[in-house]
Amino acid sequence: MAKYNKVLVKLSGESLMGGGQHGIEPDALMKYAEEVKSVSLLGVNIGLVIGGGNIFRGLKGVDKGFDRIKGDYMGMMATVINGLAMQSALESLGVKCRLLTAIRMEPVGQGYSKQLVKESFEKGEVVIFAAGTGNPFFTTDTAAALRAVEMEADLLIKGTRVDGIYTADPEKDPDAVKFDEISFDEAYNKGLKIMDLTAFTICRENNLNMLVFDINETGNLKRIILGERIGTFVKN
Repeated sequence: MAKYNKVLVKLSGESLMGGGQHGIEPDALMKYAEEVKSVSLLGVNIGLVIGGGNIFRGLKGVDKGFDRIKGDYMGMMATVINGLAMQSALESLGVKCRLLTAIRMEPVGQGYSKQLVKESFEKGEVVIFAAGTGNPFFTTDTAAALRAVEMEADLLIKGTRVDGIYTADPEKDPDAVKFDEISFDEAYNKGLKIMDLTAFTICRENNLNMLVFDINETGNLKRIILGERIGTFVKN
């Protein structure tokens, strides 16, 4: 039996690169699609937000002379490309799926509305939220927190390269200590970089619990949904 009935999963765009330096690596894409399918088969309503950093990052573009607002919109378009790729991968596995975009761009995807999300979940569809919030100056972390609250998710799940939240970057500091559970206030006071501050505040103020875990460990997502304690749990 699933412990959570409705979840939002946030993936970075970089996760789709696999071992590459940019773009979408087909094997990595299919691996994550298989993870999502395993949860969908449990009857869980799933929302997905995928970043666009594997294609373009707005803030890095600013350093190269791009206008910030145009750069952010380019980043939003990158999330749409990733969303289309994930939609195609899921559908190839027989998973019903719908792509909703914060910026209207039919026939690429339907414009986002909470009613469409509700209808999709009633049909057992996985919903991919693309184009961020539709506004510059907001990250896909913020979009994930916002959509999770709007869809009334039981849990926001953030997939990363490490198995939770540590006192420091475990890839750089061998003495870093992992937290099994931490409060939003404690994480903020310790200056832990879990999500950007806007996303973090949305979760805290709406009492939306978050779980940070290693997305690259096969089966982890399903284990979380079934109630196994993996990664780091963040709550009020």
